[in-house]
Amino acid sequence: MVKIYIDGKKYLVNSSNNLLQTCLTLGLNIPYFCWHPKLGSIGACRQCAVTKYQNDKDTQGRIVMSCMTPVEDQSIFTINDETSQIFRKNIIELLMLNHPHDCPICDEGGNCHLQDMTVMSKHVSRRYRFRKKIYKNQYLGFFISHHMNRCISCYRCVRYYKDYAGGKDFDVYGANSNLYFGRSKDGELESEYSGNLIEVCPTGVFTDKNYSENYSRKWDMQHSPSICAHCSIGCNIIVGARYNEIRRIENRYHENINNYFLCDLGRFGYNYSNSLNRPKKCYLRKNNVLQESCLDITLRKVVKVIQKSSLILGIGSSRASVETNFSLKKLVGKDNFSTGMIEIDQKCSSLILNILKNSSIHIPSLQEVEEYDAILVLGEDVTQTASRLALSIRQAIQKKTKNSLKKNNLNEWDAFAVNNIQENKKKFLFTTNIDDTKLDDIADFSYKANVQDQFYFGYCLYKNLKKKFSYADNLTKDLREKSLYIVKKLLNAKKILIISGSHSRNISLIKVAYNIAYVLKNLNLEVGLILLSPTSNSMGLSIINGISLSNIFQKIKKHKSATLIVVENDLFCSYPSVYITKFLKKFKNIIVLDHQFTQMKKFANIFLPSANFFESSGTVINYELRAQRFFQAYDVNFYDRNISIMPSWKFLNLIMSQLFNENFEKKNLDDCLSDCISYIPFLKKIKDASPNSLFRIFGQKISRLSHRFSGKTSLRADINVHEIPPKNDKDTMFSFSMEDNTVYNKRSSCIPFIWSPNWNSSNGWHKYQKEVSGSLLAGNPGKILLSKRNKEDIDYFKFHPKHFVQKKGLIIVPYYLLFGSEELSQYSDVVKKKMSNPVLKINKLDAKRLNLSNRKKVFFTYLGEIYKFFLIYSQNLSVGQIAIPVGQNKTSIFLLGKEIQDLKEL
Repeated sequence: MVKIYIDGKKYLVNSSNNLLQTCLTLGLNIPYFCWHPKLGSIGACRQCAVTKYQNDKDTQGRIVMSCMTPVEDQSIFTINDETSQIFRKNIIELLMLNHPHDCPICDEGGNCHLQDMTVMSKHVSRRYRFRKKIYKNQYLGFFISHHMNRCISCYRCVRYYKDYAGGKDFDVYGANSNLYFGRSKDGELESEYSGNLIEVCPTGVFTDKNYSENYSRKWDMQHSPSICAHCSIGCNIIVGARYNEIRRIENRYHENINNYFLCDLGRFGYNYSNSLNRPKKCYLRKNNVLQESCLDITLRKVVKVIQKSSLILGIGSSRASVETNFSLKKLVGKDNFSTGMIEIDQKCSSLILNILKNSSIHIPSLQEVEEYDAILVLGEDVTQTASRLALSIRQAIQKKTKNSLKKNNLNEWDAFAVNNIQENKKKFLFTTNIDDTKLDDIADFSYKANVQDQFYFGYCLYKNLKKKFSYADNLTKDLREKSLYIVKKLLNAKKILIISGSHSRNISLIKVAYNIAYVLKNLNLEVGLILLSPTSNSMGLSIINGISLSNIFQKIKKHKSATLIVVENDLFCSYPSVYITKFLKKFKNIIVLDHQFTQMKKFANIFLPSANFFESSGTVINYELRAQRFFQAYDVNFYDRNISIMPSWKFLNLIMSQLFNENFEKKNLDDCLSDCISYIPFLKKIKDASPNSLFRIFGQKISRLSHRFSGKTSLRADINVHEIPPKNDKDTMFSFSMEDNTVYNKRSSCIPFIWSPNWNSSNGWHKYQKEVSGSLLAGNPGKILLSKRNKEDIDYFKFHPKHFVQKKGLIIVPYYLLFGSEELSQYSDVVKKKMSNPVLKINKLDAKRLNLSNRKKVFFTYLGEIYKFFLIYSQNLSVGQIAIPVGQNKTSIFLLGKEIQDLKEL
């Protein structure tokens, strides 16, 4: 800490920050453009000018750029003196010379950093009277629009996309004042993180194309903090809604998880919520047709069906909240509750939970991942299955060590200088997968093989670590050398991270990943372990516990009047239709709760329209066992009081209240959680994921609506001229009105939208942080359930490793795509366009043997069902395998590992 003086006031500040970061942390406003908390400083825009004085006798001072100025003891600055203000005003005028006068039609209007900085710099009139530059805009894909005329050449976009995210298809072209930021030619941006350009750009050059088609100003949307529902990372997001539709997803800062960036699936994967073909009413089957029914009649019917049934079975879902799965288990009984997972997924998730609960090995957050200097990824295509983690891995490999910075007398925020230094000690990444991955470009070694051989390679690493380089059974000379090379690098590293998971559907890979981490820890090395699961709440569902789908199939055999309750789970994603159809026909009654008309609709006797992540509140548990709360964005009944949509846990509790004559009116989310904790003490911290009770002390809740929200009184004028009172939200600390506890809003860890005087855009996060890029004022959202880890670890797993044995047919293996492999994204209209030609991959040797041509349509049959794909050759896929895209073309998880004989051209 050092002592500095700003505008005559003394401050004690962190010496590792630059002056701009320091001032923003202190709450002092300085305009800027090119600087970004994660991208550092380059001093390009010249907008953050301040005056620095040599000593207290210096009366003139000199202009310096605050983003390029280190904080030194006894330094003296002024930021509001006339010289600094005039300089900043002139700079913004120069930057605005060619900027169009299109704020009223720009998507970023009211949410624009350029607007904020222009006002802050007091630039109010334009003296430039000549023609402005006009650029040709590019097509950048389904999600992002390009408006190059608005560019102020701050370089943020290319520094983020190319330098930070590792994108290869975006750059800056031209020179001097003739610059163009885009692709070499029109085309869809290839990076999984391209959507961050929207928030990184301080102007409106890159905008959200889907948001533009259903546009609302920021102040005319209601917002809620939420959690991304698409993978096990649990990124924090802000949901913006208007007219009961999701209009936009923005990044919600979390110091330990997503920080300032999201993947494209988290940002653009929300369209399933806006689908016109969604269930909004209850349905009863009459004369073999599902017909609309009112809520009361439907619930009475459900209660009668349950009372008359000889057996009630419940199938939960890993895409449903903890509260929903627990309520279903309570309704049907612990012996009759299924997790909805196939057996291998159940085993993998249970194993991961066992390791997390009974091991002392550290489970790092995404922010901690960036500090590791050797990373081993076993069997996971992280860029597609947990994409935000892959971005953190990139930073770990690219990031310069503190020793290197100190040796070269550099600050971490000095972007150009840091990027240009050479390190003596390089960081290492090693991966194994069935085929190429998007981390291969930064990996020192990528082993491409079938899953069984990947496991065997991992087993050799574990044996060589344990036996000190003495194990090489059945490895080729090249692989043995690679194995010894990796072991040597792991042993010489300061911090080692092992990553695996269940996406390969191979339990042995998870075990060998743990064994490697266990050995390294016993050698007194600093090691971290990340084990990924398929969906947003796989860990929460595993904690609640239940039987697998295959086991529940056995329970129905002896019952003729059994009832099945399926909650937010399309069983056809797990098994082929012939299996599921045969199973469902054994039930007299099937009750389905879901927010999509899945294939289960054909078999449902009763269909209840559940709320999705944006329409309800609840809890999910991520890969770290971090419990996090998502919150309802809008009142689903605001425009139509006859809509029956309700959170699944509320439906289930209503049914139980009628069955057991309980008073449901007293039930809210906290009551449901209290119930859950009494049954499962391990979840006792889950209530602290959202401190709802603390807000009752203040007597006023946090608003979901901006205080500038316009036209609120006329939102329902076409229905009724009388304004209805806002819904009372008993489940959360948020209100559906414009009135709020403004002071406590900033002191909350659950922030619905970013706004502070002078700061309207997403660049205003520093107003909610203790220091720039630090924790939020109220601390980071969510609670890790395992705050105290075991002192002792579970022992090594034992193996009987075998090599892959070539069979006569072809073995089906999975590959993953960011959009389409995850179930919820499959219901999006935009994603359906991207999935229009699903691709099957095959080794060229296998293709020649079967007389199959590259880029031709092929098909195969399994259990009487035909699967069609567009075939392409793969250079690295092992002989004897075909890779199919999980979740596309009605391919169920059950197909993985199966052998087929009849792959043919159409």
